[in-house]
Amino acid sequence: MTQVGPGRPRLEPRRRAGQTPRAEILDAAAELFTTNGYGSTSTRGIADAVGIRQASLYHHFAAKDDILDTLLAETITAPLELADRLAVAPESATVRLYGLAWFDVSQLCAARWNLGALYLLPELRSERFESFRERRDELRGHYEALAGAVIAEVGGSAVPGSELLPFRMVESVINIRSDEGAGPEYAEQLIPDAILRLLGRQGELAQIRTAALESVRQHLPG
Repeated sequence: MTQVGPGRPRLEPRRRAGQTPRAEILDAAAELFTTNGYGSTSTRGIADAVGIRQASLYHHFAAKDDILDTLLAETITAPLELADRLAVAPESATVRLYGLAWFDVSQLCAARWNLGALYLLPELRSERFESFRERRDELRGHYEALAGAVIAEVGGSAVPGSELLPFRMVESVINIRSDEGAGPEYAEQLIPDAILRLLGRQGELAQIRTAALESVRQHLPG
């Protein structure tokens, strides 16, 4: 029988996504948090969904909020690292903003579970999740700085305050997924295109899109 750790036999054969018990726990928690609700999900329920004992879950996570914090970090780490690199990249702001938005939307769509929906949990307002809120604010700041630079590049014809909207437009894919039940692939182009139009960029966007995706490939961590 597969072992979780010394003296910790599984209740059932492995049936969750993930190559490690920790990854299986995160997958089960992501499903339960996004379908049943965070408050309605217990660590025992997560352990049962994985097929392990509750004590085995605590071998990997001390509490339920540690699992939530890890899942939230998964949604923000890669786009924030990319944004940090794009902030000092040589490409135009238009290309960099398009690339960041494309990547962010893509990873929110590609996630097996709609983890962005967890952003609305009231628990996230507590001190426990202050670090996540700060990192999300940092990502928002990158969007606003790039959007302001795009407005300057295209001649400043955008409506005042438009630089505040691209971040919200990217996260709108969370609600689209909630409505449609799956990651909408069309959003990977639709949302970045709409962002540039909002900021005053006119004309064909195909060359910008190609350059942006190449920029992401060059600057993506790992």
